Amino acid sequence: MRLETERLILRSWESRDHAPLAAVLGDPEVRRFYPSTATPEQTLAQLASSIDKQAATGFHFGAAELKATGQFVGLIGLGYIPEQTRAAIRGQPAVEIGWQFDKAFWGQGLAPEGARGWLNYGFGTLGLPEIVAFTYAGNLPSQRVMAKIGMTRDPDADFEHPGLAPGHPLRPHVVYRIANPDTFLNV
Repeated sequence: MRLETERLILRSWESRDHAPLAAVLGDPEVRRFYPSTATPEQTLAQLASSIDKQAATGFHFGAAELKATGQFVGLIGLGYIPEQTRAAIRGQPAVEIGWQFDKAFWGQGLAPEGARGWLNYGFGTLGLPEIVAFTYAGNLPSQRVMAKIGMTRDPDADFEHPGLAPGHPLRPHVVYRIANPDTFLNV
């Protein structure tokens, strides 16, 4: 799997990605809207799971690197939403888009650029009818990216994340959606 945008290469995971991904997922500022940071061992397990999911479905979250230098900037991609989470979201959407970038690359427009590349792939190559994104209600930076890539907030689909205990401060999630522009309803 390999996609290119103006400044990014979006690709499948490689063994060389473990250390830089562990640094991103282990950064408390990057993970401030997650229940915890990830240990290097958890990152390795996440990489293995992502590789397995890509092999099974043909796509999953992957690496993003700068085209000019090859420097790792973070993770981005599409993934099937776990069943428990799907059931909590109105309409039970199948596929989400998401990203987590090294804070050294924040504010440069790389997340929207990479996300647009993945949206184009999801709609053009995979023919997905819809892609959603969701995040903790207080994660305004990610919500700004969602809006920049043309997604629309769907307040009727907001939900309490089932993977977090009732009362957990990060449990309230907002949902953004975008429909495949080439999908038309027959009326």
